[in-house]
Amino acid sequence: MLETVVKRDRDFGTPARTSAETVRLTIDGQDVEVPAGTSIMRAAAETGINIPKLCATDSLEAFGSCRLCLVEIKGRRGYPASCTTPVEPGMVVYTETPKLHDLRRGVMELYISDHPLDCLTCPANGDCELQDMAGVVGLRNVRYGYEGANHRDDQVDESNPYFAYDPSKCIVCNRCVRACDETQGTFALTVDGRGFESRIVAGQKNSFLDSDCVSCGACVQACPTSSLTEKSVIMMGQAEHSVITTCAYCGVGCAFKAEMKGQEVVRMVPWKDGKANRGHSCVKGRFAWGYTTHKDRITTPMIRGNIADPWREVSWEEAIAYAASELKRIQGKYGRDSIGGITSSRCTNEETWLVQKLVRAGFGTNNVDTCARVCHSPTGYGLKSTIGESAGTQTFDSVMHTDVAIIMGANPSAAHPVFASRLKRRLRQGAKLIVIDPRAIEFVSAPHVKADYHLQVRPGTNTALLSSMAHVIATEGLIDEAFVAARCETKAFQEWRDFVSLPENSPEAMEAVTGVPAADLRGAARLYATHGNGSIYYGLGVTEHSQGSTTVMAIANLAMATGNMGREGVGVNPLRGQNNVQGSCDMGSFPHELPGYRHISDDAVRGDFEHDWNVILQAEPGLRIPNMFDAAIDGTFKGLYCQGEDIVQSDPDTQHVAKALASMECIIIQDMFLNETAKYAHVFLPGSSFMEKDGTFTNAERRMSRVRKIVEPKAGYADWEITCLLSNALGYPMNYTHASEIMDEIARLTPTFAGVSFKKIDELGGSVQWPCNEQAPEGTPIMHVGEFVRGKGKFIITKYVPSEERSTRKFPLLLTTGRILSQYNVGAQTRRTPNVAWHSEDLLEIHPQDAEDRGIKEGDWVAVQSRSGETVLRANVTERVQPGVVYTTFHFPESGANVVTTDSSDWATGCPEYKVTAVQARRVTEPSEWQAKWTRFNDIQQKLLSERERAQGETAPI
Repeated sequence: MLETVVKRDRDFGTPARTSAETVRLTIDGQDVEVPAGTSIMRAAAETGINIPKLCATDSLEAFGSCRLCLVEIKGRRGYPASCTTPVEPGMVVYTETPKLHDLRRGVMELYISDHPLDCLTCPANGDCELQDMAGVVGLRNVRYGYEGANHRDDQVDESNPYFAYDPSKCIVCNRCVRACDETQGTFALTVDGRGFESRIVAGQKNSFLDSDCVSCGACVQACPTSSLTEKSVIMMGQAEHSVITTCAYCGVGCAFKAEMKGQEVVRMVPWKDGKANRGHSCVKGRFAWGYTTHKDRITTPMIRGNIADPWREVSWEEAIAYAASELKRIQGKYGRDSIGGITSSRCTNEETWLVQKLVRAGFGTNNVDTCARVCHSPTGYGLKSTIGESAGTQTFDSVMHTDVAIIMGANPSAAHPVFASRLKRRLRQGAKLIVIDPRAIEFVSAPHVKADYHLQVRPGTNTALLSSMAHVIATEGLIDEAFVAARCETKAFQEWRDFVSLPENSPEAMEAVTGVPAADLRGAARLYATHGNGSIYYGLGVTEHSQGSTTVMAIANLAMATGNMGREGVGVNPLRGQNNVQGSCDMGSFPHELPGYRHISDDAVRGDFEHDWNVILQAEPGLRIPNMFDAAIDGTFKGLYCQGEDIVQSDPDTQHVAKALASMECIIIQDMFLNETAKYAHVFLPGSSFMEKDGTFTNAERRMSRVRKIVEPKAGYADWEITCLLSNALGYPMNYTHASEIMDEIARLTPTFAGVSFKKIDELGGSVQWPCNEQAPEGTPIMHVGEFVRGKGKFIITKYVPSEERSTRKFPLLLTTGRILSQYNVGAQTRRTPNVAWHSEDLLEIHPQDAEDRGIKEGDWVAVQSRSGETVLRANVTERVQPGVVYTTFHFPESGANVVTTDSSDWATGCPEYKVTAVQARRVTEPSEWQAKWTRFNDIQQKLLSERERAQGETAPI
């Protein structure tokens, strides 16, 4: 996976075809057999014959515009383009003849006659297909001269922060336009003009920054010249080696080729063979990696005795010794269970494993929890209860076999854009779409994509809506009786069918609750049940509710009732928000479960860990994060080790969280930046970025992918090494020499991962989907084939229970939250990149009617008040939200979105109800008191950081 020299990926010119029928032909005297529908160009390339090309690439359908790939076919007149000509039985093809040489040189002369001849100073020098093809065809001179009209003085568009568009280098091959259309699905680029006047333009002749371009990088990747080039390449030149690794943003888990010069990253290129992303990317993974070297990064450990004191830089030895002594002191004074730890969904599986091991074996308690619980724990509970496994059922590739997709409580275009592009492609091929969301997300109506139904559900009523869909399916005879009889528990199914068939669950009865017209809901239910392969993709808009677990069960019920489980194109698919949400759950980050979702009270399971870890583990579950906060305020929880998580910004009811943290005596933060939680910390251990460590991430499709160290840790240690240092200082030995040894331990103790190792992942092409064990040595792409993990699927009655968070006269609006494409989670990474060019603050979306009633106009300051607190945001007046609903994101700490969210949570897992908060909105003229305090505090912190920089490494208060 390490290349000594950066090489361009092999390009076969046109996409591969799959067909049971094969065609035999002859190319340059060689007998060739390929699937029917294969192009001559592809057939030749698979034989080792490379036909010259410029407009063709195997990630896009053939276009046939460059006329460089001409061939001769025996018995046929003319010189057809090999990219657009399919093979035929008995065809005899010649790719190299004197006539073809002349034609290709003539075509290349025309390109070069209107192209700058600055190859030695061009940023693509050494990585330019035009340059390569000029050599391949043997071009030695240009007969036409360089006088007359040309495009060599066209102005460069440098508006995009990550890449430049130089039209003078453009050969109008259309690859960028087609990549934007076919691969990304945004349709932001087009060809303006005809003939000689043809030019590539963004939008309506906008700059790239002002157009609909989403900066995914597909056009840059497709460009065969330097017309579209990364600014990092322009500045640094071509890379000299590369390493394959995995993106550290969302739960898609894209594979990237990090192209390097020494210890510097030149660019991140989506890996063509990446099984999760298939060579595609989004703006975050492709370009927003500059945070790893941002000036805000802390690279020296720091300690302080009181949060009112200045930070003091110390050695690693002193910081670790101080942290360990404080934890020991607290346990000696307040008892064993007075401390705990929080794992991170941004860290690797190996690092998460060690943190929960440290808490259980080193601290001697089960007080361990994870940020994954505050987003997707209802997925684990709901799917485990119904089908037996706490994870999604499919691969991302599976969506290309779906006939009707449901997107519920998710916004893939913003939060999982690479998957969104694949879904858009399937929809353009004719699949149907049902969107269930309070907002009009992009999939409701986008270029060449339009939802067949948008069920604009009222926040907090998901369970009621799904019960109504089930009512239609049950009462109209749309249940797959054969599937249910063979695969599901009979008694539970009969009870469920009786329940959903009750008149009170009908769409007509529930219309007043959900706000969804009964006719639309009936139509959507019939479409899902009868239109072939049905798949459901859902996100935090399902789980972050008081009935989050109930709704997940209702989703599983629908899939089982319609037989949409256990094959390609169907299934239940949770879209995980962060890069390792799935993995942090798999690795045992919950206070009641050991790795592999096995309860801590199970004597046999616990015994295996005790034997391997040489320690006695507690049999009782520990504290969840909210319980830790409550216990801290009560005075019984005093110490916390928090790795890679900013609980002050990300957890609900910010003021309650802050009060809890202020009540503790030792908080250890391990992160790259002084985040909001670090304001309450006593020890700061500088963490490492994904570029600085080895390990694995597990994405939303259960795919465990390798993360590879491409640069040395800026602070000296990878995160897993820091955990080992702390554990050793506490007296519990951890003596691993490489992250692969941790994975070996994971496999040894967790049956689901028994066959996983770094070596196995490399052998399988960089990733493997669990379960991977003796029964499935190469992993499990599709779950529940033939039978469910639990044996028989179990239908569970999902009675709708209204949320306690509901609109009232005092708080008449319902606030829901979400994400935006250019920012990520709490913004710690993306806020420190040029992504702020697209989104520099969190806004409050409010319907025009609600805005008019309150005298609010676009851009006004708006106070948002709930029973928990108040914050102020600028208004975005839009019909994306329905009347009575307001919406915001939570990427910027100063916005204080979680100041107003409450302690309401899912009944089964304690997952916070971020998606439903009763609020009032009013026009104001300035930020809130809370925000004014935040600004003052932040200004002081930034001033002290600046003083630290000026100290140039000398020990100084911060």
